[in-house]
Amino acid sequence: MNYTYHHYQTALAFLHGVGPRRARALMSHIPSLKVLFTASSKDLSQLTGLSPGFFGKMERNKALEKADQAMSFHNNHGISTLFYNDSHFSRRLNQCADAPTQLFMKGNMDLNQARFVAVVGTRSATEYGQRLCRELIASFQGRNIVVVSGLALGIDAHVHRYCLEFDVPTIGVLGHGLDRIYPSKHRSLAAQMVHSGALLTEFVPGVDPDRENFPKRNRIVAGMCDATIVVESKSSGGSLITAHIANSYNRDVFAFPGSVYQETSQGCNNLIASSKAHLLESPHAFIEFMQWNETIESSDNSQFLCFPEISQIQQEIVQEVQSHPKIQLDVLSAQLAIPISSLQVELLQLRLAGIVEELPGKQLQLLRGIYHST
Repeated sequence: MNYTYHHYQTALAFLHGVGPRRARALMSHIPSLKVLFTASSKDLSQLTGLSPGFFGKMERNKALEKADQAMSFHNNHGISTLFYNDSHFSRRLNQCADAPTQLFMKGNMDLNQARFVAVVGTRSATEYGQRLCRELIASFQGRNIVVVSGLALGIDAHVHRYCLEFDVPTIGVLGHGLDRIYPSKHRSLAAQMVHSGALLTEFVPGVDPDRENFPKRNRIVAGMCDATIVVESKSSGGSLITAHIANSYNRDVFAFPGSVYQETSQGCNNLIASSKAHLLESPHAFIEFMQWNETIESSDNSQFLCFPEISQIQQEIVQEVQSHPKIQLDVLSAQLAIPISSLQVELLQLRLAGIVEELPGKQLQLLRGIYHST
């Protein structure tokens, strides 16, 4: 069979003994993805320094056969594949060392829109948690915010439902393949989400919702977002895992406090007490903290002013900074694929020109009044 580059991409997920980190490491030592599947074990050993036996155990031919089956399923069900070096892959997620090499998506969602926030919580949601969810999502309406959660029971499900109610785009990240929905009671909810958002996973068809898959799912939820909000949480659970991962990625984490007598608030209170989350007193406090008060017009209705006195690369920096009301230096570097040392030189010129200013914590923002919308 004549395999395509798409086959090789999908087959990465089926290689025995090769996870995302190792897959990226291998890619940095070989000239093309095709070589990984067509070269001899001896040649690959010479290229990578790994033993020929390692490549012999990868079951490359079997991986390609499984990839062909997975692609047939995806094509028949309108599922797209996003590879880590594609322009449509989440740039935020690509900044994380343990990011997946590919994502499978059902729906039509731009993963690189300006504002992404994860909203997660306990499966044992209380009336208090549900009310917070509703008020929080309502405050996102009309602000071009994409909400990410895990389609789990409890808070996650309420988050997705309120997003549908208030017309806020939402993405559900799954801990299994897209050939099923878990829990099954969320099939109708998932079907509605696809029309105004998306379902996303790194897992191929046939992968069950096994326990070990959900922390992997949680790293995607945290990694593709600017911030994570924990609404309610017990002293342990998936939402706390997501919060800790977000902290490790240097992303902002927020939590709503609750009664010390309420089990479902213990996790949030502990995050706040240990300075691992900002205390949220109200939904609008999050908007204020993120400086997301102003709505962002779509790309068809807004334009950036041109500055004839600055270079093309500086124009691109201005455009990227404008897309994020506040953005950290390392994030800007990753999104523009510019080394930090080179980026700092360009930013110095922009600061001297009064176009960009630097905030505490190596964050950058565009000075007021230098852009407009049509």
